[in-house]
Amino acid sequence: MTPGVHDLPLFIAAGLLLNVTPGADLALIGARSASQGFRSGAAAALGVGAGCFVHVGAAALGLSALIASSATAFTVLRWLGAAYLVWLGIGLLRAAPAGIDAKTAAAAPSTRATARRSFVQGFLTNALNPKVALFFLAFLPQFIDAGAPHKGWAFVALGSVFAFNGTLVNVAFAALVARLRHALGGSGGVGRWLSRGVGVLFIALGVRLALFAGDGGAGR
Repeated sequence: MTPGVHDLPLFIAAGLLLNVTPGADLALIGARSASQGFRSGAAAALGVGAGCFVHVGAAALGLSALIASSATAFTVLRWLGAAYLVWLGIGLLRAAPAGIDAKTAAAAPSTRATARRSFVQGFLTNALNPKVALFFLAFLPQFIDAGAPHKGWAFVALGSVFAFNGTLVNVAFAALVARLRHALGGSGGVGRWLSRGVGVLFIALGVRLALFAGDGGAGR
């Protein structure tokens, strides 16, 4: 066990429950898996995990505490996150025209380019969410000893465990959705309508995030 950390099994169990809670991250992963397959969904999951490490590092360095205590810094990050979610939502709506067929979709961007784009979207969706930063500040310290000599390293250790387990959960979710996609006969209408639904959800989340005034919740 990492020095300064206590109740690690409880932390892991609580983290896994939080990871399966529906939110913007799972919505994006589900939409990418349903419309573009497992590789794209897994790339989005890896991007979300990378975004978590941004918050872990920021919290360990005290930047998240600064953002939480500075109304201006928090407002700037909140508006950046909100704008990105709305932009991503509009992109999901525009990327799924009703007349597209499987052959046209297959001829669109290469698999590698699509996966890279999904990774970046997952990363930004998580990294630009200020509520995730506040979540790490509120949740992780509950499992760090008050007298620990190196609280920053304990923070990094717990954050790494949380991000790693979350990535496993998200990749498994991508695989599940991709399997359902295959069982239903490919990308077709299901992936298209799921992308549209997630697009509407992201626009709504962006508006909600813009209006958020610290009323709690990590919003993952």
